[in-house]
Amino acid sequence: MLFRLHLSVSQQLSSSMDSLGLPSFNAVTFSHSNFHNEHRAKLLGKSKFNYFNSSMPPSPKLTSTSRCHRFHTRVTRMQAGDEDYDLKQVKDMAAAKRRWDSMIREGRVKILTPREAGYAIQLSNKTLLDVRPSVERKKAWIKGSTWIPIFEVDDASDIGNLSRKVTSFMMGGWWSGTPTLSFDNQFIPKVEEKFSKDTDLIVSCQRGLRSLAACEMLYNAGYRNLFWVQGGLEAAEEEDLVAEGPQPLKFAGIGGVSEFLGWTDQQRVVAAKEGWGYRLLFSARLFGVVIAADALFLGAQQLSHYFQDIRPH
Repeated sequence: MLFRLHLSVSQQLSSSMDSLGLPSFNAVTFSHSNFHNEHRAKLLGKSKFNYFNSSMPPSPKLTSTSRCHRFHTRVTRMQAGDEDYDLKQVKDMAAAKRRWDSMIREGRVKILTPREAGYAIQLSNKTLLDVRPSVERKKAWIKGSTWIPIFEVDDASDIGNLSRKVTSFMMGGWWSGTPTLSFDNQFIPKVEEKFSKDTDLIVSCQRGLRSLAACEMLYNAGYRNLFWVQGGLEAAEEEDLVAEGPQPLKFAGIGGVSEFLGWTDQQRVVAAKEGWGYRLLFSARLFGVVIAADALFLGAQQLSHYFQDIRPH
């Protein structure tokens, strides 16, 4: 279960990478989440064991025991398929990591720390290409940076997308606040509109993985002067880069219930510096959540008793 929750942080990127011919980034470090629903949709849509749309005609002679056994068989096969798909995601991520390691080792992409990136921007007028989605960009950004997201929030309202969003939410999105993202297939054309192939580009995202994927795509498109910000903007200290926006750079990638309660690593670091005043704020929020949950529970009990009393005997 912990493994699945860990995967859910980045599962919204998997289907997008299929269209790129690149492995999906579901596995290790993204915070959250649509490969489960996509794979489950494939299973439900194509498998002859589809419980909702089976290609096998139902038999009216099946006993309840037989129906339970058949349903159990279908669920078992679906779970086995999910496990195989999870393993494939881990293997794909490992393959991507090997490619990226090779890309950096061979010097096709050069590494910069956030502080070095700040020096390069201020002293050498190099361009910072911010490839984060809008939900992170609007919280904090680097002054003078160019924003072209490689993944963006998926606002489509079709049935399939709504299903992905529900699955993403249930698999950990409620806790991390991670939205459902989709790959922008116009990413390279948008970069080419703004920058020539000989431009020095410092590529960054929030934590460093999406920017590595962007560097690989840019290199394959002909860009040769690429710099990758190791650890992403989240690794930057306040003095490293000139940041703008309503929140610190370190907070741009957090959200959901964990942010509201102050239970993220970034907020714990701030709490250690700010002292008890900062901690009390989130302690009060936690206390309020507990009181609200108790009130809802008691209210539900009272409603249940009320409906039982008015039910006709």
